Amino acid sequence: MTTPPAHIEVDGVPAADPQLLATLMSGYGHFTAMQVRDGRVKGLDLHLDRLDRSTRELFGRKLEGKRVRGLVAGALTTAGRRDASVRVYVYPGVRTVVTVADPAPDGLGAPQRLTSVDYWRPAPHIKHLGGFGQRFHGEAARRAGYDDALLTSPHGEIAEGAVTNIAFWDGTSVVWPAAPCLNGITMALLEQRLESVRRPVTLADLPGFRAAFVTNSRTIAPVTGIDELAFTVDEELMGRVYSAYESVTADAL
Repeated sequence: MTTPPAHIEVDGVPAADPQLLATLMSGYGHFTAMQVRDGRVKGLDLHLDRLDRSTRELFGRKLEGKRVRGLVAGALTTAGRRDASVRVYVYPGVRTVVTVADPAPDGLGAPQRLTSVDYWRPAPHIKHLGGFGQRFHGEAARRAGYDDALLTSPHGEIAEGAVTNIAFWDGTSVVWPAAPCLNGITMALLEQRLESVRRPVTLADLPGFRAAFVTNSRTIAPVTGIDELAFTVDEELMGRVYSAYESVTADAL
């Protein structure tokens, strides 16, 4: 284990708590991201379960949902917010950090064009802090004129977007790739409410699908293209997808 530094400066100013700053800079930990509306969260139990499971796996300790709810509620109160984008980060020692930011816009997100990259996240079942690879490929995709990256194996099997889950529509079912990926909260909520299947999906399979969309804590958005392949936005499908999400009852913090 790395020895904690005795002194840290930020822009020439000594850090008030070097040990805390070193913990936050370690890059080892996990988080969840949620949208809060009127002090309520869709899939709150899923967020709390994710945080507890990942804390047990990474640090060998539990993280009580009651404590998390209290921390989030307290941060919202301090920030004077009822609507917000909230993240809960957990670091070594189960140091827990809550951030409060402006809420994401409601409604469907802007259409996305994706480009495939040969990259799968390590330990993809954990929403961990090791996001350099995702960020690297996402930024490269945007410089190339795309909206984000689509993570695939060297053989073209699709896993997920750089910061999203992806689903495809075959005319009958919503198809979620079966490759290892993060089981996103929005994905989990939709999978319960739409006719869904999980099966392997490769880049070679894409012409057989009628439409695609991506999901994460901030958006549900149609996909208009992957590499050189164009997808038509299925307005009826996207309406059903968003209606399914809207039907979820939000839980009070």
